Parts: sequence; structure tokens; C-alpha cells
Amino acid sequence: MVNLIGTYECKADAKGRLMVPSALRKQLAPMLQDGFVLKRSVFQSCLELYPMQEWNVLMQKINGLNRFKKKNNDFIRKFQAGVKMVEVDSNGRLLIPKDLVAFAGISKEIVLSSAVNIIEIWDKDKYENTIDETSDDFAELAEEVMGNDDLDAIS
Repeated sequence: MVNLIGTYECKADAKGRLMVPSALRKQLAPMLQDGFVLKRSVFQSCLELYPMQEWNVLMQKINGLNRFKKKNNDFIRKFQAGVKMVEVDSNGRLLIPKDLVAFAGISKEIVLSSAVNIIEIWDKDKYENTIDETSDDFAELAEEVMGNDDLDAIS
């Protein structure tokens, strides 16, 4: 399992290419050869960059869905909308396709934020607004998500 760390700021050029910061590129080095999948986020107006290994694990779950249920088919169609295979080129750049740039409202300033096993790609202003909006509720959210007594037995 991949555990990515860090939040990085970078810029996109007019073609939608961004230079992956070297600290992040070092973490991704073992995965560069296999490539990545870039998709729309389900909950936010950002993009999600999956190392191929992580994408394959997710696809195993999705392949287990019964396609004879309409809601499953609808979910698969929407989940896969805009999905693209991408690579980091030899210069350390990642090309974000125009349709995904438009979906995420990405301008020149970008934030790459680790989300455990994937990288979220945000327009910088949208990222900062999202962090500011959720900061008031973070203590409650942390307690609700991580304050489960069952976790006490693990630590």
C-alpha cells in the first residue's frame, strides 16, 4: 500500500502541464513506470491522481458490483466519467487533459495534496477555501472519524 506525504504548490503552463515537485516525484519514483490514472473527485471539485497499483485495487471493488442493478451501473458510469491514463514525462511533467482542467477549475496556481494513497490536484484558491471552510469543524470531524473506542485497542 502506498502512503504519500505532503502538500506541494506548483504552476501549470498554458498546455495544462505541471512540474511534479521533486520531493513528491521521489515518493512516486517506484510507481512512475506503471503510470497513473487521473479522474474527477466524487466529493470535491478537484482531481485525483491514482498510482496504477492503487487504481487496480479500487477497480477490483468496482468490478464486484452487480451490473444488473441500475444504481450500480449509474455509479460506474459517473465514477468513470473523464478518467484518463497519464504519465509523468522524462522532464518530470504531468499533462492534465483540458476537460479535467475545466472540471477542477484549475488556473495557473496548483496544489498537489497527498490523501494517503492518492494525490489530489486542486486549483490553489479552491484548495485554500476548502481548507478554511472545514477548519472550524475539524475537531468535531476528527473525533467522529478517529475517536472510535475500537481504535484505542490498536494504539
